[in-house]
Parts: sequence; structure tokens; C-alpha cells
Amino acid sequence: MYPPELVKPMQQELESAGFTSLHTAQDVEEALKKEGTTLVVVNSVCGCAAGTARPGAVVSLQFDKVPTNLVTVFAGVDTEATTAARDHMVPFPPSSPAIALFKDGVLVHMLERHHIEGRPAEVIASNLAAAYDEYC
Repeated sequence: MYPPELVKPMQQELESAGFTSLHTAQDVEEALKKEGTTLVVVNSVCGCAAGTARPGAVVSLQFDKVPTNLVTVFAGVDTEATTAARDHMVPFPPSSPAIALFKDGVLVHMLERHHIEGRPAEVIASNLAAAYDEYC
């Protein structure tokens, strides 16, 4: 488990963009039961989370179509919530960071770490925007 003072700025980066941090499995279940689209960001302390995943997710919200609900779990911090979120991302293996789009609780688009790592935030945002155009 990471120290709270280390992860707080990383959590706040998404929260300040409108994401709700989820801390329990029940939080995840309630979030994914909501109608519409839900973007789930599996946040992480790794460099690609800071360099492209979080910024890409935030930039993606500047397009015309965006998800109805924005939530995040923090790998290594919100263990219960992260496990619950990942359970809904099967058949994709656990990945940190990761970004998943759900529509009415069904996974419709997934970005795993290997889709994020080494790509600029703008590419991540563009990928998400294309998914929003299709599903939101």
C-alpha cells in the first residue's frame, strides 16, 4: 500500500477533472449499475499513468461526446475497489494503468497498459474520443 501523501496529488488530478474515487467493491458495483456510459480509470503511481493515462483521460473530456459517469480506482491503494473493477474487465488481465469504458454496465472499450505506455496523452485522448463517439 502506498502512503496517502504520495498518491493524493495523483488522485486529485482525476478528481479535479470530475472523476469520483471509488474505495470499496460496493462503490464499484454501484457505479457500474448506473445507466449510460461509465469511464473507469485504474490509476497508478507508475510513470505512464502520470505521463499519458491520467492526462489522456482528462483531455478526452474536452470532446463533444463524453461518458455519463467518471470514476477511478487506485491500484495499490484501493485494493478492494481495484479488484472489483478488474473483475468487470475480464477477459483482459489486470493492468495498471488501464482505462475502461462501460455502457449500461457492459465493457465496450479497453485500454490496457501496453496501449498506454509510450504513447502521448493526445493519442490516448483520441482513442477514447473515438470510443465515446461510438458508445456515448
